[in-house]
Amino acid sequence: MNIKLSFDPASQLDTDVLIVPVLDHGEKDKNEGRPAAGDDAIRNAAKELAAANEITGKSYETVLFHHPQGMKARRLLFVGGGQAKNFTTSEVRKLAGAAVRFLKSKNFKRFAILVPELAGDAAGAVRAIVEGAFVANFDPDTYKSDRKDQSVEEITIVASGAPDQIERAVEEGRIVGESQNFTRELVNEPGNKMTPTMMAHRARRMVEGLGMPELTIETYGAEKLHELKMGAFWSVAQGSDEPPALIVARYEPKGAPEKPLIGLVGKGITFDTGGISIKPSDGMEKMKYDMAGGAAMLGAIRAIALLKPKVRVLAIVCASENMPSGKAQKPGDVQIAMSGKSIEIINTDAEGRLVLADGLHYARQLGATHLIDAATLTGACVVALGYINAGVFTNDDSMWEGFHAALKRAGEKMWRLPIDQDYQELIKSNIADIKNSGGRWGGAVSAAMFLKEFVEETPWMHLDIAGTAWEEESKAWIAKGPSGIAVRSIVEFVRSFPTV
Repeated sequence: MNIKLSFDPASQLDTDVLIVPVLDHGEKDKNEGRPAAGDDAIRNAAKELAAANEITGKSYETVLFHHPQGMKARRLLFVGGGQAKNFTTSEVRKLAGAAVRFLKSKNFKRFAILVPELAGDAAGAVRAIVEGAFVANFDPDTYKSDRKDQSVEEITIVASGAPDQIERAVEEGRIVGESQNFTRELVNEPGNKMTPTMMAHRARRMVEGLGMPELTIETYGAEKLHELKMGAFWSVAQGSDEPPALIVARYEPKGAPEKPLIGLVGKGITFDTGGISIKPSDGMEKMKYDMAGGAAMLGAIRAIALLKPKVRVLAIVCASENMPSGKAQKPGDVQIAMSGKSIEIINTDAEGRLVLADGLHYARQLGATHLIDAATLTGACVVALGYINAGVFTNDDSMWEGFHAALKRAGEKMWRLPIDQDYQELIKSNIADIKNSGGRWGGAVSAAMFLKEFVEETPWMHLDIAGTAWEEESKAWIAKGPSGIAVRSIVEFVRSFPTV
């Protein structure tokens, strides 16, 4: 998708459709929305529609107005942004997405959008528009034989402000939006088209395609797991005929200090049957998404490399299938992790924490000073937070504070959940150091406590994205299917991370 910039007056722009954000200013005596930017011609068109109660500013409300007087645009699309007092860059992102998806459905390929006035943050609004447009342009119907290509070809952004800042915002928005969609493309693939080997190949192709000396990648198979004594990771992989893949990407910008080194570790279970503790058949087809954490780390390091912050980053993806077979591990087995800890297997469907255990330890061995892992880890987190928030667990308050600020800029919803020593009892084993399942109650917490065993004192955050990595229904701004969550937040966190 091509992004163009225009600094001309909106009324002078020759376009099929000009998107105009409309806000509800909360005037009880006037049931009308007002344009968030624009000239007299736009305001006059809006006033006419508002008088007829056709535009109110309600979130994602869309009204298409033909042949506006005094304008070169042949149509205006008024899109509601909700209450003016709550209008943030996050809402700008969704509004842009809603507008793009509405116009896509009408088969418009080229159009323009007017940048709303956002408390003087023109660059932030432009970046949010570009991100929202790229996210909205993604559709998951990849393999339909009668697929209609409704993708948008070109968007013109009608902006004001310092051109160099606006141009930089466009490029940043493009990088992040494309990287989030790269993650979504990986997650969307069915299990037979995204085996661990295929995931490693896609990761390598992505890195080599960028052609950046700062970004390198290595991929390994089962031999490397045995060499590193990754017994926890291998215990999951051993039940499948598909070999596992250990993916290691490094971003090492010239001039960056040796420390910090941020380690991103992702769960890459390309299909999860549950193993011997097999899942119910209903809904199992969705378990192709169980590599969303690993895909997010690949999307994040792609964006980080292109944005070029002066901080070193390491991404490790532990990719495997979890299958039942005569070779599969069994409940009651004891496995030895790379760290040397012994693990009693209570439930073979609690496999994500096993691959992450070795991935986290390996990241520390490679010098990571700070760790973030992401995984579609527990149904218990979905029970706790629904499909709205991802769960965050951390052993470091200052790391959480920085990440919490990044969440606000990224517009992603995550909620911090507790880990303290009282929960340690849940994963105690009679035969081994720990067990891989703490039972039904507090399941998201006991999973986090398990991972905590493998980070020790290293500052660490665990993102449980089980309820948010897949959109269960289409929304105005995003299609049903993979969401690409965590890419934007991790990128924002890394870009703002102190280098001293």
